[in-house]
Amino acid sequence: MSAKDFLFELGTEELPPKALKTLSEALENEVRKGLTALLGETAIGSLNFTSYAAPRRLALLIIELPTEVAESRTLVQGPPASIAYDKEGNPSKALEGFARKCGTSIDQLTEVDGKISFEQINPAQPVAPLLPEIVGNALDNLPIPKRMRWGSSRAEFVRPVKWVVMLLGDEVVPCKLLGHQAGRHTRGHRFHYNEPIELFAGREYANVLKEKGKVLADFDSRRELIRNQLLAQAARVGGQVEIDPGLLDEVTALNEWPVALTGRFEERFLDVPAQALISTMADNQKYFHLLDADGKLMPYFITVANIESKDPQQVIEGNEKVIRPRLSDAAFFFETDKKHSLESRVDALKKIVFQKELGTVYDKSVRISKLAHLVAEQIGGDAVQAERAGILCKTDLVSDMVLEFPELQGLMGFHYAQNDGEPEEVALAQNEHYMPRFHGDELPQTRTGIAVAIADRLDTLVGLFGINQPPTGSKDPFALRRATLGVLRIIVERELELDLKSLLAAATELHGELPAKATATEQVLEFMLERFRAWYEERGISVDNYLAVHTLRPSRPLDFDRRVRAVAHFRTLNEAASLAAANKRVSNILSKQEGAISTEVNPALLSDDAEKALATQVDKLEAEIQPLFAEGAYEQALESLAQLQGPVDRFFEDVMVMADDEAVRNNRLALLQRLRNLFLGVADISLIAG
Repeated sequence: MSAKDFLFELGTEELPPKALKTLSEALENEVRKGLTALLGETAIGSLNFTSYAAPRRLALLIIELPTEVAESRTLVQGPPASIAYDKEGNPSKALEGFARKCGTSIDQLTEVDGKISFEQINPAQPVAPLLPEIVGNALDNLPIPKRMRWGSSRAEFVRPVKWVVMLLGDEVVPCKLLGHQAGRHTRGHRFHYNEPIELFAGREYANVLKEKGKVLADFDSRRELIRNQLLAQAARVGGQVEIDPGLLDEVTALNEWPVALTGRFEERFLDVPAQALISTMADNQKYFHLLDADGKLMPYFITVANIESKDPQQVIEGNEKVIRPRLSDAAFFFETDKKHSLESRVDALKKIVFQKELGTVYDKSVRISKLAHLVAEQIGGDAVQAERAGILCKTDLVSDMVLEFPELQGLMGFHYAQNDGEPEEVALAQNEHYMPRFHGDELPQTRTGIAVAIADRLDTLVGLFGINQPPTGSKDPFALRRATLGVLRIIVERELELDLKSLLAAATELHGELPAKATATEQVLEFMLERFRAWYEERGISVDNYLAVHTLRPSRPLDFDRRVRAVAHFRTLNEAASLAAANKRVSNILSKQEGAISTEVNPALLSDDAEKALATQVDKLEAEIQPLFAEGAYEQALESLAQLQGPVDRFFEDVMVMADDEAVRNNRLALLQRLRNLFLGVADISLIAG
């Protein structure tokens, strides 16, 4: 079968930089889906796809694409053979209808596995005429939240389309996409070579654009070039450039022919908190900042120009001129904000609504303050400082700096609290209470920061559940899932002996009247414990281990975690499988009994050696492991319980639990109940059977 290279390029106005990479990947995936449906998984699996993405183009190259769809045969099954003919041997209406449906005559039908069937031959067909539809469908399915129209065209895309290239081998595939006839002409760099460039082979696409058009079409290559340029520029001034991956991707998406240049700003701006300057440079200007050997911000920035200028110094001076007023604004905001203490801003929070049914940000701060006091007492922190930090923790939201740069909330609160002369932990808590801000982020270090961080999140959780607004599906506007994982991480990783149920109850009471106040505590507790499932799946711990603990609903996260890890360890023991199966059997037996089952075992009613041996071992282990349960030493407790394997196995081999004598039967059930309670001190081991 013959094959040719296929090239598709869509030329546009500048595409959204933050969406460029996603659009490129989606285009390849959608075209791949369409070709798979046409040619089959096997044929597509051996093809080489290369995606290209630059500010003004999306392109896809497929090496050695088959030029035709091979002939195929499809067996179409019809009515059962038993009803195909009547008693006289004449074709039935069902048979005639099936023949018409297949476009054939009755004599071309056969019987296969008791059914009338027709082998339909799908003749070979050229691929080229089918490619426009596949590409068109792919473009329609790109993840574009809002499409636009341009000129008088009714075509819609994320940005106006300027040209379309579609080549199979050296021939243009005739079609019209998004208002443009496909051709073989691409265009070069908007400034360096804004001219048509004729293409004759897909494999030459990237090289022709680079050599003639001054365009680096490959996203990854362009990103790596920028990275190397940034490192080289930083080395020239003796600094270390901080390369944020998101910013690097965005800058890569903004430039077709990147050239990194280093500019400078006045050292006086370094009196402003570094993160404020960094945010100004990165968010507004897409500049990269530099640090010295001590990790301090240097008065330099690196910009990436989309042009190779004959006078780069002029480009640098232009960028320095642009950044100066932005840094001046940051310095002005900082100095102005410092003239007003955080405490003086508390009343301003009364004008900001947190949630219409939950009151203002001031109301929330008061609740956080009181709950943080309680948390701090329980974790050995300074309750007075936690209360103070809680009432101040949202005040920087009304500062000029945070109003301009919302991402600096918390960090500016820390600097302003220091300026106000607040205790160090109170100042640190202004920033720490937002930690962790995202998956994998660092946790608060101070006890005051921990107390406020937990209080803030629990207040939000019980409030939203209390007004019947829990997360639904993918909708979680208040980020309650993230808040929950933050609380669990803090408690478990900081090894805090906190009880969620009691804290949630206290948080619920602080809210006053709530429509669902009666159920809020239990609902939030269950929601939070369920988040542990994803936590453990991410860490490679079997969901069975989580379920075995979750069924007992221990409300202390650190205790919950210790139990899950103990079950995971238990499963590595040789005795685990047998004891898990035995627990399942015991659970099934006990669940079928009506009424409460006693745990009082009468030694006089023990007759079989196997049940005597089990009773002796249960008595012994009850005494041994109760102290271990009290200490939370669950791994050690389960290791001790592993000794029960032999006695349990012999018991089920030799003893009839459901004896005819009611007293004997109840005595044996009591023994099994005590056995099961030993394991339930850690988890429901029956759930890990198999």
